[in-house]
Amino acid sequence: MNTLKNKVQLIGNLGSDPEIINLESGKTLAKFTLATNEKFKNSEGEKQTDTQWHNIVAWGKTAEIIEKYVHKGKEIALEGKLTHRRYEDKDGNERHKTEIVCSEILMFGK
Repeated sequence: MNTLKNKVQLIGNLGSDPEIINLESGKTLAKFTLATNEKFKNSEGEKQTDTQWHNIVAWGKTAEIIEKYVHKGKEIALEGKLTHRRYEDKDGNERHKTEIVCSEILMFGK
C-alpha cells in the first residue's frame, strides 16, 4: 500500500504546447497544463461540464517524449504524484503552486 500514498492518474487534453526547458545539468523539463472534464446533470436535468486545469511537470525521458509527440489539444493519460511548493515571485511575494510530477504518459489517437 505504500505506493498508493501519493498517486494521481488523469486523462485530459493539453491546454497549450508544453514548455520545454533544457537545464545546464543536461536534464530536460517539460511543463504544461492539462484540462480534465467531468460531465453531469444539474438539478434541472441539464447537461453540464466541469473543467479542471492541472499544472503538470515531467523530467528526463518522459519530458523528451512529451517534447517530441505531445502538443496543444492532444488527449493523454498520465500518472504521477501530487506536489506542493512555495517560491518567491519577482516582486518578492511568497507564492504557492500545486503540481503533478508526471512519471508515466500514454498518448491517445494518431
